[in-house]
Amino acid sequence: MELLNALVEKGLRRELPTREEALAVLATSDDELLDVVAAAGKVRRAWFGRRVKLNYLVNLKSGLCPEDCSYCSQRLGSEAGILKYTWLKPDEAAAAAAAGVAGGAKRVCLVASGRGPTDRDVDRVSRTIEAIKERNEDVEVCACLGLLSDGQAERLRGAGADAYNHNLNTSEATYGDITTTHTYADRVETVQQAQAAGLSACSGLIAGMGESDEDLVDVVFSLRELAPDSVPVNFLIPFEGTPLAKEWNLTPQQCLRILAMVRFVCPDVEVRIAGGREVHLRTMQPLALHLANSIFLGDYLTSEGQAGRADLDMIADAGFEVEGAGEVTLPVHRVDAAAAAGGCGAQGSAGCASHGEGGGCGPCGGHAQGTGHGSGHGDAAQPAAAGAARTDLVAVRRRGAGTDLPPNA
Repeated sequence: MELLNALVEKGLRRELPTREEALAVLATSDDELLDVVAAAGKVRRAWFGRRVKLNYLVNLKSGLCPEDCSYCSQRLGSEAGILKYTWLKPDEAAAAAAAGVAGGAKRVCLVASGRGPTDRDVDRVSRTIEAIKERNEDVEVCACLGLLSDGQAERLRGAGADAYNHNLNTSEATYGDITTTHTYADRVETVQQAQAAGLSACSGLIAGMGESDEDLVDVVFSLRELAPDSVPVNFLIPFEGTPLAKEWNLTPQQCLRILAMVRFVCPDVEVRIAGGREVHLRTMQPLALHLANSIFLGDYLTSEGQAGRADLDMIADAGFEVEGAGEVTLPVHRVDAAAAAGGCGAQGSAGCASHGEGGGCGPCGGHAQGTGHGSGHGDAAQPAAAGAARTDLVAVRRRGAGTDLPPNA
């Protein structure tokens, strides 16, 4: 297929595809799907080999957010039956993070609901980062606290944070349809503040909120321009009790096309399969590893994910390997560029370890819109008709952070 050959060549040269080419990937037929995966897989392997980076979420503060993000189970007015609790203590958060690291996670993502942190919140998170690094010196820590105020990114970096997540979520043109309590420009500014402070930027999107293919291409092209080191791709889970509860728009095939398009537009960036992979990709999750080089291990913020052991088995069975603490995630040219700028883009064992929802409370890709999976407890999921809404795969998180039960890692 001439289109795919051209996209592979551009990906190997780090050349931006045209908008028409990106849209054409999303418009390919199911008969062409394996060809699309194979082509994007060549680009993925060229820059990241067969390594899969594991990330682990710790929800520091759950629910009660003043923002109105339509996709989020923690939003203002949400009727979703999620866990609600105030800030975890640093030692509690460090213990939760240790479970993920023991399961193979290389990065821990610390997330707190809310418009953005107060200075007191930044102090609290800084102590948490220090507690985590005391236990695991080489682990990467990414903070996701919402909109940042002046100087807060620098303080987080000084405490040892390696990265900051703040997703763009959707196109600028449709952002006001999803959220009204802050703007698309607010999100862009926070990502830029994190980059200016030397933090590795993590910023991605949510697919399946009723957007058009043009909107998907718009947000991915905007991300390419913003140049984050990692791009999490979330697939909306319509959580009961949120405004988007009836939006079941995705198929496994379309999810794979979206991941392939992101890989072609962002060839040398860490592409992470984030919230919703279990619900929307289902048995086709292993194929997605040929497109993305990063996933979340275990549970998400307010919902349950696939069992951690199942994640590891899936990676091994698909012929991939878990990225080790001593391996640098990003290609050398991105590492060198980050080092020259004095930033944290190395994302490897050296990284920055030596120094340690509303306005953006979605995790580094996990998002608070229930991204769950039965995970081995409760009634067994029943087969559903093709294209039917799989509400049976959505489970509110009842274990791990904020509970007395052990986490899923």
